[in-house]
Amino acid sequence: MCKPTETVSLYAMLWRSLHDLSPLPDITFTAPGALPSCYAVSDLAAASLGLVAGTLRSLIDSASLPVVDRRLASLWFAMSLRPLNRPAPALWDPFAGDYATQDGWIRLHTNAAHHRRAMESVLGKPLNREALSVTVKGWQSATLEEAIAEAGGCAAAMRSEDEWRTHPQGLAVAREPLFLQQTTGLAPAPGWPLPAARPLLGIRVLDLTRIIAGPVATRLLAGLGAQVLRIDPPDWAEPTLEEEITPGKRCARLDLKSEAGKAQLRELLAKADVVVHGYRADALATLGFDEETRSALAPGLVDVSLNAWGWSGPWRNRRGFDSLVQMACGIAHAGMLWRGGDKPTPLPVQALDHATGYLMAAAVLKGLYHRLHHQQGYQARLSLARTAALLMAFPQPPQEVFAPRSRHDEMPYYEWSSFGLGARLKPPLWLSGTPLAWARAPSPCGSDKARWE
Repeated sequence: MCKPTETVSLYAMLWRSLHDLSPLPDITFTAPGALPSCYAVSDLAAASLGLVAGTLRSLIDSASLPVVDRRLASLWFAMSLRPLNRPAPALWDPFAGDYATQDGWIRLHTNAAHHRRAMESVLGKPLNREALSVTVKGWQSATLEEAIAEAGGCAAAMRSEDEWRTHPQGLAVAREPLFLQQTTGLAPAPGWPLPAARPLLGIRVLDLTRIIAGPVATRLLAGLGAQVLRIDPPDWAEPTLEEEITPGKRCARLDLKSEAGKAQLRELLAKADVVVHGYRADALATLGFDEETRSALAPGLVDVSLNAWGWSGPWRNRRGFDSLVQMACGIAHAGMLWRGGDKPTPLPVQALDHATGYLMAAAVLKGLYHRLHHQQGYQARLSLARTAALLMAFPQPPQEVFAPRSRHDEMPYYEWSSFGLGARLKPPLWLSGTPLAWARAPSPCGSDKARWE
């Protein structure tokens, strides 16, 4: 057993950010060591799950002491599932990645087909990665970043931490709290049973998220028994991540640009207890589902949302992903200096996505507590950029890299789904009598109907 100082400090900071002056619940953190990084990634992994554990303990009034395995928490920040009877899917499009420019580096994110088309509208259709590298080399980083963003694509120039701090978006993010929270109107007491073994049994979670933070949040909620219904657009595909992040969920499609799709979403919202969404700042409002509308459709709704770049500033409606935020805010630059290299060095895992996902799940649990005890709705907003600012305040203390363990110890669970056979990591969080367990196998996007069971 151990209580690493950085883990405990981060956990306490997260607790105060979400719960203000409420007493800090005890958590046991096990497993010394850390992922190799210039930042305290393993401490963030354990602390974010500790926040979930402490908030869950308050919700169900458990007397048990939660235990978080720092090593397993770190591994869950990567991939929790290993395919056994087929190769793992490629995680990146052939043209995604870092490219040298006239004055530095830029990262292109082209995994989604429409993001790749946006890149091609600016840089042309490359024959191969080498040809794209030659084209990108003729651009200045910030100019290309802006051109691809204006075309509807995703790119980020590499900046240092100091450059980000003086950038208009960096200044805006620095003024935002980690959790932007507010309560909404009164609602009847929900009457949820909250059984210790499956505390979220019967609670309906409408999942309007993709790639990776939001799905991580709803995967955890499904592991606690929630009925999670994920909604994707008609043409959305996520083959690299479906098996990883859909256990416990039903996955359907709706065209929210059509009146029929909007009408069906209103019906789903009206019967939801929780909605988790990852649309850009003004996107849902543009579709006719702003915060007031969502609250009116479902009084007492627990409404938790995610944005990549923050909720204020010039980039609030810009598309973004974990790897892009790492480039823009100084993390990849700091990693390069730490390694003594000459190219961007990101975190060893997509820690901004996973940490933010667990913070979102903790916010949902707090919202459920608030609804249960105060008969009010609850809203919380988070962002990858603000999570990055949190992590960058915690440089990595000297620690040994995690000692190796046997695969059987770490991946003892086998699951069969329509994807095939896979091995799943042990859950990193343990609360006696309240296991994380998924009642449904992973399922492809659009494999079910857009309705509540």
